[in-house]
Amino acid sequence: METDETGLFGGGIAIGVLLILLGVVAYVGTGFASVTALIPAFFGIAVVAIGWVGRATGRRRLPVYGYGLLALAGIAGSTRGLTDVWTLATGGSVDSPVGAASQTVMVVLCFALLFLVGRALGDDR
Repeated sequence: METDETGLFGGGIAIGVLLILLGVVAYVGTGFASVTALIPAFFGIAVVAIGWVGRATGRRRLPVYGYGLLALAGIAGSTRGLTDVWTLATGGSVDSPVGAASQTVMVVLCFALLFLVGRALGDDR
């Protein structure tokens, strides 16, 4: 089995766990009213599962491409939160401050995952 020299599996699983926690905290923060607040948790479950498969099989191709796909989808789906957080920071108001914060944190975590993917791909050269 390959070693995890790039930190791809461990880092990916850690990011997945953080996404799960983010989703649960956001869901609780909405007073259990918005099931969509759990979207980061669903992404996190997928990220953790891909990491476990990669770690168990010793293959890096699946985690690299799976992580890349999930990271890009997470960034694309959550970028609206960045503008909402900016609106909040400049004194404005938004429909869901919890949603804005959750989406912003998800973008940051997905960029971290994308960084791991880039590092893993860079090591394969």
